[in-house]
Amino acid sequence: QVQLVESGGGLVQAGGSLKLSCAVSGRTFSNFAMGWFRQAPGKEREFVAGINRNGDTTHYADSVKGRFTISRDNAEKMAYLQMNSLKPEDTAVYFCAAVRSYLVPTGGYDYWGQGTQVTVSS
Repeated sequence: QVQLVESGGGLVQAGGSLKLSCAVSGRTFSNFAMGWFRQAPGKEREFVAGINRNGDTTHYADSVKGRFTISRDNAEKMAYLQMNSLKPEDTAVYFCAAVRSYLVPTGGYDYWGQGTQVTVSS
């Protein structure tokens, strides 16, 4: 069983920054690709960013490319999402997710955290 717990959400003004963290417990962390997703009110959950097992390959949604950075620390069993130049449209509940894969999937994740709220005011 894999458990994921997000932290770091909050309220920030447009143009500001937040760093989300995801603590992972359970199976061997380095066997899993990690992803961040978000869900805004009334919208479907969408892929934001992903990182492969080794941390040397990343993939981003076009809407966040150049502003968000995903990273991981396999020794600490942590994944991160650094969010800069935040916009009101980034407001959503952010979820981290894990899947056993060598690649950086944009879907099909098996394990999910409970989510953390990010609110960007204009």
